[in-house]
Amino acid sequence: MSARKYKERAIEGIFLSFALVSLVALFFIMLFLFQKGLPIFRVIGPLEFLFGKSWYPTYEPPEFGILPLIMGSLFITVGAILVAIPLGVTSAIYLAEIAHPWIREWVKPTIELLAGIPSVIYGFFGLIVLAPWIQDLFNLPTGLTALTASLLLGIMAAPTVISISEDALNSVPASYREASLALGATRWQTTIKVVLPAALSGISTACILGMARAIEETMAVLMVAGGATLIPTSFLQPVRPLTATIIAEMGEAIHGSPHFHALFAIGMVLFFITLGLNLLADFLTHRFKEAGSGTL
Repeated sequence: MSARKYKERAIEGIFLSFALVSLVALFFIMLFLFQKGLPIFRVIGPLEFLFGKSWYPTYEPPEFGILPLIMGSLFITVGAILVAIPLGVTSAIYLAEIAHPWIREWVKPTIELLAGIPSVIYGFFGLIVLAPWIQDLFNLPTGLTALTASLLLGIMAAPTVISISEDALNSVPASYREASLALGATRWQTTIKVVLPAALSGISTACILGMARAIEETMAVLMVAGGATLIPTSFLQPVRPLTATIIAEMGEAIHGSPHFHALFAIGMVLFFITLGLNLLADFLTHRFKEAGSGTL
């Protein structure tokens, strides 16, 4: 066997070892999470835990219903999607198809810089600037609402959507654009009817990953969502999502208590939500790729 073959085998082995380390780490994280979270179901049934309408873990007797927390996460995530996806996809289309190269060279690093700003900085911005603006605009007793958190998370998730969507648009072969323009289509028609459908798998993945970014965010929503453990009926009400509940209460929960295990069970719920979003992203990617290969 030649030296080149040995080198290729060694590189393959290194990459395989890194992949196995990731899988082992994921396995032990799951093991730890389930070991700490499952004991709560000796105190309360899974359905009552998921669909209970009251979260009062320090009462006597305690109540561990996380439906208000799930609804709070849902309200914030939906609001963030309504901000991040239109903003992210249209910005990606502009950068990939319309913007002058020198504009792209300046704007793209700026967007990537936004993705690297710590979430606590976004939280301070929401607390000092966004919350008072929402309070004054809607004449509310407090600006710490689901709408405030949604707008903030939409801004935070937009760089992820923009970056991945732009990469998907840039990966569309130039021959698609040339063929469309040669047939008499305008540049705008080519972008909307040819390039965008061809990049739909990557754009859908970007949207789902942006949604996952919104669901998983902790510090910013803890600062601006209001922290009310009530089932919301409006975006103008304070809410407390799942992630904020864990970070807000883990420090005061007695180790080994039902409250302690309930917080880990919330982590299990978040794990399954994230897993579902990743599986959905993978499914949509393959589905759109198959549809695209059959039509183009």
